[in-house]
Amino acid sequence: MGTMVEIQKLRKEFGPILAVDGVSFTVGQGEVLGFLGPNGAGKSTTMKMITGFLTPTSGTVRISGFDIQEHPLEAKKRIGYLPEGAPAYLDMTPATFLTFIAEMRGFRGAELRTRVSETVEKVNLQSVLKQQIDTLSKGFKRRVGLAQAILHDPEVLVLDEPTDGLDPNQKHEVRTLIKNMAKEKAIILSTHILEEVQAVCTRAMIIAKGKVVTDGTPADLEERSPNHNTVILAIRGRDVQDIQARLMNVSGVKNVQKLGKDGDLDHFRIFPDQGKWIIADVGHCAKEQQWEVDELYVDRGQLDEVFRSLTISKQELT
Repeated sequence: MGTMVEIQKLRKEFGPILAVDGVSFTVGQGEVLGFLGPNGAGKSTTMKMITGFLTPTSGTVRISGFDIQEHPLEAKKRIGYLPEGAPAYLDMTPATFLTFIAEMRGFRGAELRTRVSETVEKVNLQSVLKQQIDTLSKGFKRRVGLAQAILHDPEVLVLDEPTDGLDPNQKHEVRTLIKNMAKEKAIILSTHILEEVQAVCTRAMIIAKGKVVTDGTPADLEERSPNHNTVILAIRGRDVQDIQARLMNVSGVKNVQKLGKDGDLDHFRIFPDQGKWIIADVGHCAKEQQWEVDELYVDRGQLDEVFRSLTISKQELT
């Protein structure tokens, strides 16, 4: 898997404001990097520098080996960029806009028509192809923006909130498209939707106050959740103290927390020692005690918990 995006010590200052502070990372072919962070963290600024839209104060960006500042045309040929807000010429239709973009990318004749028609089909724009962009819904405008980003089949895709404004069915379509394209490309996408990271990303990077605070797979981040590999158990009509005592005797159990009561159902969260896999032993205990179990499952941890802990602690340190 070759490196397609190489970022080294990227920094951006806006007067006295330090928006991006020494960000470094690489993205290889086949990777989908989810770029996460609270508002004002520096995500969009970083993406604008990666695509050459903004000039960094210092640091370097290389796209497939080409420095974005020293060889801007060669680097930008290889990038597809969906910016925040998906700007377009609002008096055009999707058909005329995408034709214009294809011409700007150097396509002519049959190849141009093929590129446009294939892209329209990929993002499902057929129903609004002749409609003025200004009259489209937010979701369709977003799809027009995505279409122009992928039209030239770039090696690198930089997508700022690609599913913003889409309904659940459209989000599923776009996520499927991203996963299918990822086999041949390097993709960087920013999102506020943590379920999107789990759905499409092979890596997740969290940025706060312009600095990278963590970088790993979604599973790596889940492991940092305090609830990682805890077991949720709901039992009907039993003595709570007896249940807790017996669960504490199960091998690998560190703690048992009573979550609450729903009618005659008592809910518990069972914490493992050092993240151990304890559901089989918990289930065996319940069977031995002949408890009437209504729920028994593993909580792998929540990305939003990890996101809050990392970004809040970073904000407190700065």
